Amino acid sequence: MEHLPSWLLNQNAAYAGRLVSEGFSAAGARGYHYRVLTSLDTEGPTTQANLGRRTGIYPSDMVATINDLQANGYVMRSMDKTDKRRYLVTITPTGRKRAKELTKTVASIQDSLLEPLDETEREELTRLLVKLHKHHKQGIPPLPSM
Repeated sequence: MEHLPSWLLNQNAAYAGRLVSEGFSAAGARGYHYRVLTSLDTEGPTTQANLGRRTGIYPSDMVATINDLQANGYVMRSMDKTDKRRYLVTITPTGRKRAKELTKTVASIQDSLLEPLDETEREELTRLLVKLHKHHKQGIPPLPSM
């Protein structure tokens, strides 16, 4: 069992999830905060709905996340001048600073997760995981006939 790729991926995903959760918790944040701030910092202001699509966050979770970030001064909402039914979400200078802090947190988490691997092995693992992700993102293939 310990040599089955599916089992190994599952075990490492659980460990990675725990590291991410603990790392963000220690930084006083959540993973959603990082996703939203990074998206706004790199791709610019957008509507809440589009931000949800960009980050893969469900609408109900997005509202709570934006509320958290706005309460801390990391983002601001403003009415969309082209469509008064929508609000644009924009990162603030304080939010940019927070995004940089959380990027360092993520780097530290990655280092902890991949600690036993050298740089070449890390790059190879990442390349292989990206290949798997792209394949399965297209849809789960049917089980082979037996």
